[in-house]
Amino acid sequence: KMAAAAGAAAVAGLWSEVNRCGQNGDFVRALKSVNKILQINKDDVTALHCKVVCLIQNGNFKEALGVINTHTKVLTSDVIAFEKAYCEYRLNRIESALKTIQSASQQTDKLKELYGQVLYRLERYDDCLAAYRDLIRNSQDEYEEERKTNLSAVVAAQSTWEKVVPEDLGLREATYELCYNSACALIGQGKLNEAMKKLQKAEELCRQSLSEDSDVTEEDIEAELAIIHGQMAYIMQLQGRTEDALQLYNQIIKLKPTDVGLLAVIANNIITINKDQNVFDSKKKVKLTNAEGVEHKLSKKQLQAIEFNKALLAMYTNQADQCRKLSASLQSQSPEHLLPVLIQAAQLCREKQHAKAVVLLQDFAEQHPANAAEIKLTMAQLKIAQGSVTKACMILRSIEELQHKPGMVSALVTMYSHEEDIDSAIEVFTQAIQWYQQHQASQTREANPTSPVHLSLIREAANFKLKHGRKKEAISDLEELWKQNPKDVHTLAQLISAYSLVDPEKAKVLSKHLPSSDTMSLKVDVDVLENSHGATYVRKKAGKLTGDNQQKEQGQGEVKKKKKKKKGKLPKNYDPKVTPDPERWLPMRERSYYRGRKKGKKKDQVGKGTQGSTTTGSSELDASRTASSPPTSPRPGSGAAVSATSNVIPPRHQKPAGAPAAKKKQQQKKKKGAKGGW
Repeated sequence: KMAAAAGAAAVAGLWSEVNRCGQNGDFVRALKSVNKILQINKDDVTALHCKVVCLIQNGNFKEALGVINTHTKVLTSDVIAFEKAYCEYRLNRIESALKTIQSASQQTDKLKELYGQVLYRLERYDDCLAAYRDLIRNSQDEYEEERKTNLSAVVAAQSTWEKVVPEDLGLREATYELCYNSACALIGQGKLNEAMKKLQKAEELCRQSLSEDSDVTEEDIEAELAIIHGQMAYIMQLQGRTEDALQLYNQIIKLKPTDVGLLAVIANNIITINKDQNVFDSKKKVKLTNAEGVEHKLSKKQLQAIEFNKALLAMYTNQADQCRKLSASLQSQSPEHLLPVLIQAAQLCREKQHAKAVVLLQDFAEQHPANAAEIKLTMAQLKIAQGSVTKACMILRSIEELQHKPGMVSALVTMYSHEEDIDSAIEVFTQAIQWYQQHQASQTREANPTSPVHLSLIREAANFKLKHGRKKEAISDLEELWKQNPKDVHTLAQLISAYSLVDPEKAKVLSKHLPSSDTMSLKVDVDVLENSHGATYVRKKAGKLTGDNQQKEQGQGEVKKKKKKKKGKLPKNYDPKVTPDPERWLPMRERSYYRGRKKGKKKDQVGKGTQGSTTTGSSELDASRTASSPPTSPRPGSGAAVSATSNVIPPRHQKPAGAPAAKKKQQQKKKKGAKGGW
């Protein structure tokens, strides 16, 4: 009994330790105490539950799940459902977490919160929205702001990935998270300018919120702002401001944020900016998209876009096998998606295998009729690149849903005209016009009047037929146009012009419908018109021409206006008494008097003559015979320096003096520069 009492006292003490550590947040020590309790009683439900909680708090989710699965008899689903589902959620076993939540007998508030998170990760946004609305409606605690933030994130995801127009939830954007999510929803709707303003507001709120905490550094604030700046750069990229976007993307990468999802998205966007340029930088950025855990941070569409860009980069870097491997993998994952087959076709075209590319696209179009239109457009482009314009036209005409579109009609008519197949071009016009007529026949005239597109097609057809000499066919189109709008004078004039070549009598009858000259007169102030700038110019010009004609009639001959010859500019030191050098325009080496430079004159004289003799006369070396010797190092700004060059005339005005004088001048310049620092 004493031993049992001692054991019970020890267990009670351990539970007190567990309670105290739990309140202090020291779950490592709490876990040690729980393990000691389990040594005494291994099937203690409370102890096992506490152990699981401690492991979760310490981040050991795998070990916690192992404890749950090992003690299933003791830890039933009613007791441990939330902890099990949370461990599975944190281990990215989202489907298992969903099953665990749904199998729980009682749906607690904690399970409902986790259920919303699981639905968001599974991208079941409609169910997720309903779950969070229910939580907000039935909960009143300090986590209401977090729930609203999650609700706004769901709305933003719907707008971005499902292109659903978000409803106004009436959320007050008091936090930067709510502002950020609102901006993402606006980006999904294409309202880029409004989204940028929201992001700027979110940045301001974030700085205010974090600056209130004295422990938060500027680096911490910049790290928190990284995701906001990333969205700003994305908007810039969508607006075509690629240089600004690229600069901001690189600034974020330099911060080395811990969010691998953010880094992967930024790296992918930089790759899309680089395209087929700067491929070495793109290959470096691809490594960021392969980081561990990226697949759990991004949506399926984001991951798919990254894989598409990897395949395109492989094509741009001439990695044909890698490109085929990636595109084939993408096609197996999304058989109905266009991009994988288009990438494969582009790779074949780079290898000059256009025929294989066309066959590949043809097979895809047959297997997936819903996407046949875009595939056939690509096939037509390939045929045009091969020079098979007629075959390209046949492919385009097989796209029934686009036959009546003005762009398609214009393209076909242009190509047929290039091939000089006028009959086929007219047939294209006829089919398009008939489509609109049938479309109108299915509805009443009041509900669907003649569309402007239909009328413009008829007019273009008439103009085309007139241009190519098909007058009779053009007349029927013009009559239809005039019938639709009898007041259209332009159409009536065209119709009369066409009939004048085929049936002049009919043209005369129709000309009676033209408005009279009185009704067509415009109220114009003749005086104002004549005094206008354009009229004055024309009148003056006409007057000059009339005067010229009169002079010609009088036999004075044609008078031409003499151009004033501008006086050439002369140099400041030009001397009119000195005859300019006739060879001044030639380079010095090409002038007749150029003798080349005499280098090393003093060196050549050393050692010449008898021993002890000098080349210079002794009288020249006698200092007593000279009044004064020139200064060897004049001070800057002294008169000697100026007088040396005051009378020198540039060679373009006077033939240069002999070589000795030039040499002496060079020596003087060298002397001046020798002690310039004095």
